[in-house]
Amino acid sequence: MSSYRIQGATGEWEVVIGLEVHAQVVSKAKLFSGASATFGAEPNANVSLIDAAMPGMLPVPNEECIRQAVKTGMALGAEIHRWSRFDRKNYFYADLPQGYQISQLYHPLVGEGAITIDADEKSGIAEPKTIGIERLHVEQDAGKLMHDQHPTRSYVDLNRSGVALMEIVSKPDMRSPAEAGAYLRKLRSILRYVGSCDGNMEEGSMRADVNVSVRKVGDELGTRTETKNVNSIRFVMAAIEGEANRQVDVIESGGKIVQETRLYDPDRNETRSMRSKEDAHDYRYFPDPDLLPLELTEEFVAECAAELPELPDAKRRRYEGELGLPVYNAAVITADVETARWFEALVAATGKPAGEVGRTASNWLISDLFGALNRLGRSIEDSPVSPKQGAELLALVADGTLSGTLAKQVFEIMLETGDDPAKIVEERGLKQTSDTGAIEKVIADVMAANADKVDEYRGGKDKLFGFFVGQTMKAMGGKANPGVVNDLLKKALG
Repeated sequence: MSSYRIQGATGEWEVVIGLEVHAQVVSKAKLFSGASATFGAEPNANVSLIDAAMPGMLPVPNEECIRQAVKTGMALGAEIHRWSRFDRKNYFYADLPQGYQISQLYHPLVGEGAITIDADEKSGIAEPKTIGIERLHVEQDAGKLMHDQHPTRSYVDLNRSGVALMEIVSKPDMRSPAEAGAYLRKLRSILRYVGSCDGNMEEGSMRADVNVSVRKVGDELGTRTETKNVNSIRFVMAAIEGEANRQVDVIESGGKIVQETRLYDPDRNETRSMRSKEDAHDYRYFPDPDLLPLELTEEFVAECAAELPELPDAKRRRYEGELGLPVYNAAVITADVETARWFEALVAATGKPAGEVGRTASNWLISDLFGALNRLGRSIEDSPVSPKQGAELLALVADGTLSGTLAKQVFEIMLETGDDPAKIVEERGLKQTSDTGAIEKVIADVMAANADKVDEYRGGKDKLFGFFVGQTMKAMGGKANPGVVNDLLKKALG
């Protein structure tokens, strides 16, 4: 149970949250036309006669979009309806050429499912929690109004008009901004594993409508507001906190919460009223007369199931069990599909059983590679070091060619030059030495220069051993084998 509470003048308040996530389906074409669905084209470059609502144009469902939605439903553990239907949602807006949106209100493609979010003590999520999914339906997106192209006019870009969306509606099961953030991260992870949505919130391919209400703990549900089109997880969490506090202030001041649609302003970190909230009857829904109901064959459903990849929770359990990864490492690596793919390519490139190298590889990936990528502002897909090069570096450490310190030096050079580690070691003479004669000579010099500390060590000050190791390694430029240095020092110091 969440410990998140709002402290009002009249006592504690609980926040109740539901999310409606719009996820753009990965498809070359739109939901009902053959126009391109790619992002970034010039305004109105990807518009067919169907998207522009020219007279006599009839929609034809894109099978790939339906396939992706069914696979997503399966990944959410949801019921797949063999029979579903498209409805017209009627409203007028400048970016909606048809005067209606084709959606699914009464008979959605996908029914109830669930997502389990993990415990996170830092965020106040005390234990894993299951968030219910009410439904997933497919619908077409609207176009986009452009208000910054002319001082007195607004232009319309119809590139998004007709693009396929999955609307994934949660139950009102979340009780804190942290739970909502965890839910969105988990949902985004699942979508990316399935390959049905790229989850890029900055480009608008995943966005959330945030439903928030407040109540005294244990009371009936309060009146909710809906904050539209929030396009980052951080903004969703901020919008929830701000809107919940606003509602508490309104109620405690003697006012009433009005069911309405609001917008989130990230610059002011506040929500603003947009319009009164419409009900279903305001949209005059009715079955779309141009489209037959969708009837899925068992063969089609079986094909979708066969195409599902290993999902993040299952992959994490496998990493912990078969590969022996620490719980934290497994969670971090499986949170994003591209990271998991990179890790598996790294392990495969070592040529050794995954169980032998998994833990070492995961530690290096999370500490060294992630640290470098964060510093460079790059993603793992854009890593300057390949999995094969990473595996080669790990092998040089494993066989004693490189010490941990030298490996870090080599890694920095790899980042700068893109060269393979073996080439760097050879050209720059960075190979670790286990030459006992050379190491013994340096140890003798270090002891002679620090005779007083030798006496202190032999007198019982054992902690000085680390000092001698450091001085020896420094004198040898970090190239001495630490294990050999330790052994020889013990003998020399008595």
